[in-house]
Amino acid sequence: MDTAKCAALLKVLELGSLSAAAEALGYTPSGVSRMMAAMEQETGLPLLRRGRHGVEPTEECRALLPTMRALARLDEQLRQETAALRGCETGTVRIGCIYGIYYDWLAQIIAAFSARHPGIEVRILQDSSSPLCAALERHEADLCLVSRREGEFDFLPLRNDPLMAWVPADHPRARDGVYPMADFEKDPYIDTYPGQETDNARAFRALGIRPNTRYTTIDTRATASLVAAGLGVALNNGVLAYGHDLTGVAVLPTEPRMEVPIGIAAVRPEHRSPAAKRFLAFALARLPEENG
Repeated sequence: MDTAKCAALLKVLELGSLSAAAEALGYTPSGVSRMMAAMEQETGLPLLRRGRHGVEPTEECRALLPTMRALARLDEQLRQETAALRGCETGTVRIGCIYGIYYDWLAQIIAAFSARHPGIEVRILQDSSSPLCAALERHEADLCLVSRREGEFDFLPLRNDPLMAWVPADHPRARDGVYPMADFEKDPYIDTYPGQETDNARAFRALGIRPNTRYTTIDTRATASLVAAGLGVALNNGVLAYGHDLTGVAVLPTEPRMEVPIGIAAVRPEHRSPAAKRFLAFALARLPEENG
């Protein structure tokens, strides 16, 4: 099967639109439509359907996606390796990051790397740890700054980060200087990224705690505002306190203390593209000072 068609189909599914994929890939919408029709004819299977959120894969397509991703990845790897043999450097490195504390370091690394390797494109992905690690396993990301997850990728620890309770500044526990994890079952709880496999959810599950969820957000800044307004309490990674306006919020250690390793998760060496290998080596030689 033509790997260009596989890459086009993956882009259609990523963006949920034939026209958006065409624009991203430099094709015409009719050209992408013909590619998709040709793939369906070659496979003898329906691959795409219209859904509530745009173009979606059929069940048959979902079954073929791992192989299609592997073909697209190998095609990109071959392109980069042949370019390197010609004395050129090309390719794309996709980097995920959830923690704002690392943005400045990451930006400096990207700037220095791009000055040395101008032919390599760098893309930044933003999501929570579990989705980013899932993207690594699908080879849709090359390396990510995340909390530890288990999976088919390597993980280099950078620091152990405590989970911290965010409570209104006038909360009684603010005077105590510590927040018992059991109190999340009675205080109104503000859940950030509800329904996702977050470090908060994993900690509650490990302790058998069912938080008294009253509010949900998908932005830690919104969570901080709700806490400051006295609407409830929250649990967040300690590093998320950096760069936020926490006026009116007391940030407290928990009892028991809960820690999660934060580090760099990367596609395993045998699956890394030449561009990703270069970037990872470059970044590891310039680890942030708070490593440890």
